[in-house]
Amino acid sequence: MRSNESAENYLETILILSKKLPVVRSVDIANELGFKKPSVSIAMKNLREKNQITVTDAGFIYLTDEGRRIAEMIYERHELLSECLVKLGVSPEVAAEDACRIEHVISPESFAAIKAHAASVATGSK
Repeated sequence: MRSNESAENYLETILILSKKLPVVRSVDIANELGFKKPSVSIAMKNLREKNQITVTDAGFIYLTDEGRRIAEMIYERHELLSECLVKLGVSPEVAAEDACRIEHVISPESFAAIKAHAASVATGSK
């Protein structure tokens, strides 16, 4: 996994967990991703240094504005790509796995085109 891809996955996971939990901690991220806590701690240090998260003295993790922007972009890509793949007949499990890989490498131009196409299909226009 590329460094940027890894960071994006962590940010996306923090975003998803923040919608489900009152607070997000390293242990929650480790459990969600199936990683060991020391690996998550190193990743959190890197994200903190990039000013993409803040960590309170109590160990609560919050996305900064920059971290939230990246997380929401990746999450939107994941959701739309998964949905498109399922509509094409891919199983939900495979669609989610593939979307997780595609979301990090697709260009903004290609994603915008897919998003516009999906919207036109949803509204019945072309």
